[in-house]
Amino acid sequence: MIPITARLSLDPAELEEAFLRASGPGGQNVQKVETAVQLRFDVRRSPSLPEPVRARLVHLAGRRMTREGVLVITAQRHRTRERNRVDALERLIALIRAAATPPPPPRRPTRPTLGAKRRRLQEKSARAGVKRLRGRPAEE
Repeated sequence: MIPITARLSLDPAELEEAFLRASGPGGQNVQKVETAVQLRFDVRRSPSLPEPVRARLVHLAGRRMTREGVLVITAQRHRTRERNRVDALERLIALIRAAATPPPPPRRPTRPTLGAKRRRLQEKSARAGVKRLRGRPAEE
């Protein structure tokens, strides 16, 4: 089992890995070695995820989620297959951890106190007085 949080863990059998050639520059090696990793995780059918975590994960995944509910993470930052595998798994764990943390409670709007309103008006009138003094002197 892959630990995600204290209460949540993931079965490695739910993950599917595919290897493909990495894009971009890399010399002779990049044309013949499949070092990029595509990690697939079926979010909708996973028994490991509770429903609220699943809903938040679908929202957080964005374009990485397919129509069928499969999360696809592609890792090709590193030169070796093993480091790309670890990178893809770490990114998946970070995404599930972010989905597992509950959202903050909604903000309750507050109103300014009477003292705060009075201080604001005093500061406004003082500032207006300073600006008034900057103008041309009044002709008598």
